[in-house]
Amino acid sequence: MLKNVENEALLSVEISECIRRALAEDIGSGDVTTDSIVPVHASLRGRIIAKQNGVVAGLRVAESVWLELEPRIRFVQKTTDGARVAKGMLLAEVSGPARALLTGERTALNFLGRMSGIATLTRQFVEAVSSTRAIILDTRKTAPGLRLTDKLAVRCGGGQNHRTGLFDMVLIKDNHIDFAGSITAAVQRVRESGTTVEIEVETRTLDDVQEALSLGVKRILLDNMTSELMREAVRICAGRAKLEASGNVSLENVLEVARTGVDYISIGALTHSPKVYDVSLEFVDRND
Repeated sequence: MLKNVENEALLSVEISECIRRALAEDIGSGDVTTDSIVPVHASLRGRIIAKQNGVVAGLRVAESVWLELEPRIRFVQKTTDGARVAKGMLLAEVSGPARALLTGERTALNFLGRMSGIATLTRQFVEAVSSTRAIILDTRKTAPGLRLTDKLAVRCGGGQNHRTGLFDMVLIKDNHIDFAGSITAAVQRVRESGTTVEIEVETRTLDDVQEALSLGVKRILLDNMTSELMREAVRICAGRAKLEASGNVSLENVLEVARTGVDYISIGALTHSPKVYDVSLEFVDRND
């Protein structure tokens, strides 16, 4: 595989490495089918078509897949990541050496389909709560190895990212609290560790919320609380901390959750249960 240094500027180094891993997984020692059938100097031109309505995400990633294989590939976007698209719409045109286009096709479309599925689902949640001030967040329930592309897709859909991993935010969950013995003990241990990253505490009852507030915690997660309990938590908090609703949130109940007054709603389904967006690559011209 050829490395296109100029294309590194388009995406983060971590996403570029993700693309390389995906290509290595698929190609291995070589594309025996394409290399046996397609002449070295052959070229192709194709069109990427939306097969359903939705929100597109991953065009730059798809482009980078092909450029990683062959810097002579030409990829022309006909829309942009985050745009709403309709069935039959032309998303991009791609042309260049036939072997690289055929070899990279499945990897490019896998990224584009998964990311657009995430963006489409995210947009549905964002629009469902648009009459409120609640912000839709993702979680760490991402496909292993695809976290950064999954989270990029959430942003394309209009959502925001929660912590990237275990390193950039403290989230004291129920197991941590049970291990430490109390919310107070867990928070104290974190503060004594010297970390400077933001602290969020998971709460299961209104007493837990009161305890977290008494400690000066500025972000509180309301875990699987009823709408009534969340409204009461908002009243108790009175703006002293940001409140995040989490657990069993669906398109059917997300507006009810948002109307409780919480600041954030985190939804694991955005990345653990998206329906892959249907997209196809149609080759329209060849030159042997």
